[in-house]
Amino acid sequence: MKKLVIASNNKGKIAEIAEILGGHFEVVSMKEAGLEVDIEETGTTFEQNAIIKAKACFERTGLPSLADDSGLCVDGLDGAPGVDSAVYAQSKDAHYSQLTSDQNIDLLLSNLKNIKDRSAKFVCVMVLFDGTRIISGYGETHGKILSERVGAGGFGYDPIFWSDDLEQSFALATAKDKNKVSHRRRALDDLLKHYQNS
Repeated sequence: MKKLVIASNNKGKIAEIAEILGGHFEVVSMKEAGLEVDIEETGTTFEQNAIIKAKACFERTGLPSLADDSGLCVDGLDGAPGVDSAVYAQSKDAHYSQLTSDQNIDLLLSNLKNIKDRSAKFVCVMVLFDGTRIISGYGETHGKILSERVGAGGFGYDPIFWSDDLEQSFALATAKDKNKVSHRRRALDDLLKHYQNS
């Protein structure tokens, strides 16, 4: 089975990808591959950021690398936080590691206080780079933003994202149920389809 490095240090994300791809690849984290760096995301789109991370990871490890860029797009906020989802609440002088998911959630809920349209979607672009090919997949999952946190599971914005598919917040869903309908699952399925046909 081919070894595949996940270009991320997000434990929740790595576990989710490993659960989905376990039958196709031997999934290892950047840390397990001997790489302990934060790859700077300088792109302006999900796809650009995923390509940057996959290539940077391959260049440092020599192993096929998979990167995703994903985020929450809220209709009532013109698609924000979008590509800035992970650093939504970050001030210009704050260091990335000081930021927590709770701060991002608090800012989002505050910005939605007087907005009626709370429909939203999680978007994910997955990119696999093996030194010669860039293979990408796209996925999204739809729902709405709740007015308060519901559930203690998941990570990121999961406690305030109501999934239309599951009819509950992602933070209430089991990992198994979430992985059936998540944006990451759909992007991986799309990527695998392109990978098998390449």
